[in-house]
Amino acid sequence: MLGAGTFRDDLGASVVVALVALPLCVGVAVASGVPAELGIVTGVVGGLLVGCFRGSSLQVSGPAAGLTVLVYEAVHTHGPAALGVLVLGAGVLQLGMGVLRLGRWFRAISVAVVQGMLAGIGLVLIAGQVYALGDVPAPGDMPGKLGGLVDLTGRAEWAAVALGAGTVLIMAGWQRMPDRIRVVPGALVGVAAATAAANLLSLPAQRVQVAGVLSAVEPLGVTDLGALASPAAVGTVVALALIASAETLFSAAAVDRMHDGPRTDYDRELVAQGVGNTVCGVLGALPMTAVIVRSATNVQAGARTRASRVLHGAWLLLFAVALPQALSAVPLAALAGVLLHAGWKLLPTRAVVTLWRTHRGEAVVLVATAGAIVTTNLFEGVLIGLALAVAKAAWETSHVHVEQVWEDGVLCLRVVGNASFLRLPKLLDALESQPGDRPVRLDLSGLRHLDHACLTALDGWARQRERRAGTPGRESAPEPG
Repeated sequence: MLGAGTFRDDLGASVVVALVALPLCVGVAVASGVPAELGIVTGVVGGLLVGCFRGSSLQVSGPAAGLTVLVYEAVHTHGPAALGVLVLGAGVLQLGMGVLRLGRWFRAISVAVVQGMLAGIGLVLIAGQVYALGDVPAPGDMPGKLGGLVDLTGRAEWAAVALGAGTVLIMAGWQRMPDRIRVVPGALVGVAAATAAANLLSLPAQRVQVAGVLSAVEPLGVTDLGALASPAAVGTVVALALIASAETLFSAAAVDRMHDGPRTDYDRELVAQGVGNTVCGVLGALPMTAVIVRSATNVQAGARTRASRVLHGAWLLLFAVALPQALSAVPLAALAGVLLHAGWKLLPTRAVVTLWRTHRGEAVVLVATAGAIVTTNLFEGVLIGLALAVAKAAWETSHVHVEQVWEDGVLCLRVVGNASFLRLPKLLDALESQPGDRPVRLDLSGLRHLDHACLTALDGWARQRERRAGTPGRESAPEPG
């Protein structure tokens, strides 16, 4: 049972987290092309339902900016009515992965790919929210968004731009305030200031359209499941499940480093996320994932147990039901400012500089992943990044070199390392550079790995030497594999 002190700490932290979550829930929903209320519904489910699970003690779940790009593409491609089915499918897939204990394997994903994924999401998010900042409709595809920036200034509503820019400046400057003042979240202060200015000055800026949480929820019917029949929809489900799971479990690893409480059980947390997304899908809401901003705020606000994240869901529900009219006064440009700030924070500029100095291959993978996401889409970009990371790892681990040792008047060429087809040109160059008029013995006993391509090439080289000079063949080698 919770003690009075523990509950008091959790109660205070839950209020702070709810204040951080509210503008983000609304902003992510608007940027995803769905009613603002659906973002709050996902936040409530992430608190009241997922918050009860034991996978992670202090991690907070809800709609995330990291999924905005994928959700927007899904809504644009399959229609708003199909969103619930796609989220339901992703939740069931996450449940299956958790039951099969696949959660721990997400820790094997290259950090450079994850950082590149976040950078790509940040760039796409920024490109889209620049239009929302000026109350201008954004083109549907990335080339259109980039091309439309040329004449954006002529179409923007400058009152809205001022409100959004002011929100960004307040959020950026809020980090320099004393700790006792920063207890109030910067995002809430920025949105509140922009809302007050817009309404007091009657500025011509578009407002959030709110119809009520209960009216926005459209539970799925059996006939809606037919949307999963198309291969494109299945691909979207897989992308949602994998990206949401990866973001959740990487966030868990980061949050575990912030506190001394119980460590995250990755498989249980994956099951919790699966349950949450399944329920969100049934309600037709946005997908959820663990969110590092809210989770870090929860820890920093002094949360002690998972009660804080459950209570934060209750605060969100209370606000949405009791004060829905307050959301109708919020300018869209202010929410765009919040998401622009979030997109900027997703760009790992310092990580790129550090990696370029220490591990340039990782920096290339990071930049290439981000570029692929911007030029294609989120799912294909991540797959390209993973392929590059695997190719880089294979190249770096396939080190092989040839040692020359004279033994009883015979030159022994000892091949050491990992011989794969990636290093075959280098290996053959070293062997073929040997003069053909001297006895040579090939020793492969120093190889830790020998694939079929190298084995075939070495056999061919040895037979050719035997025919030319009658030299001995190769010595024992490991089996290819």
